[in-house]
Amino acid sequence: MNLKLLRGGAIMDSIIHQDQLAHIAHDYYLSKLSITELSKKYQLSRYLITKSLDEALASGLVSIQINSPMARNFQLETAVKKQFGIPHVAIMKDADNPGQDSSSIIEFAAEQIQLVLRQSHIVGVTWGSTVFDVVDHFHNELRDDLTFTQFLGENMKYNSASGSTRMVEKAAAKFEANYLTIPAPLYVVNDAIREGLPQEPALRRTFAAANRMDFLFCGMGTVSSIDSIPQWTQAKKEIFPGVDFSDIAGILFGRPYDIRGHFLLPEADKTLGVSLDNILATPRRLAVIKSKFKTDAALGALRGHMITDLVMNESIAQRILAAAGFN
Repeated sequence: MNLKLLRGGAIMDSIIHQDQLAHIAHDYYLSKLSITELSKKYQLSRYLITKSLDEALASGLVSIQINSPMARNFQLETAVKKQFGIPHVAIMKDADNPGQDSSSIIEFAAEQIQLVLRQSHIVGVTWGSTVFDVVDHFHNELRDDLTFTQFLGENMKYNSASGSTRMVEKAAAKFEANYLTIPAPLYVVNDAIREGLPQEPALRRTFAAANRMDFLFCGMGTVSSIDSIPQWTQAKKEIFPGVDFSDIAGILFGRPYDIRGHFLLPEADKTLGVSLDNILATPRRLAVIKSKFKTDAALGALRGHMITDLVMNESIAQRILAAAGFN
């Protein structure tokens, strides 16, 4: 066979191959298609899709540039760590445009969480707009060994995109990962039912996994998060018997607590989910705060050592330190 024809064929094959790599990379990075969606589109195994993306990076066909929109205030981070004994704190410098603060906190938090996820296998997820925004900013990865799980019952916001079940589904979709749910209410006032539900076959697997979480991430709630759900508002005295609602600084892991960092639990905790002791035994517990109106909630959580990681900006951190009497 003519040598020129062989060379010409090899060059053409290379061009076709590079063109396919470019299309796969475009669909993944810009069109945000998942690995599974790319596998179906190009009729290639998920392994070959992942290999193609790696090759596109290694060959220089794709280059990734990370531009951090906010610098960190390391001096303020040190002050918060020293004051509260929290091991991991990220404090973003306030943006020139206050309207950019929330989005920058979310973007940075998503990057930090995704780094921790690479070292994790069972990850607990709560709910709310902050968690929704963080998950929305994750970059797609392939993690067959990762499981996202609810570790608390449903908040009953079934018509909301930021509800409990949809959060684990949304997070899992970003990583082609597994997810587990607890299709039962967050609060169950009947003690016998609440104590028996984790043993039901439909929930046994979720509770077994949730009790072995190595990481969880969450937002930080207040009494308004309870008041926003009619079922809980109407039954507050049944759910939190004997609790003085004026003492509540925040709601974390479904439980109310005061500004001193003490959980305000009734004699029987009505929360359906992993026990508070097991939640607090999770090695990494990361919270994201983007609102200055949650200063008291943050202060109580820090004083009670309820979290190990915190992401916020300068304004929020300064308000927390001021409320704590830090000079």
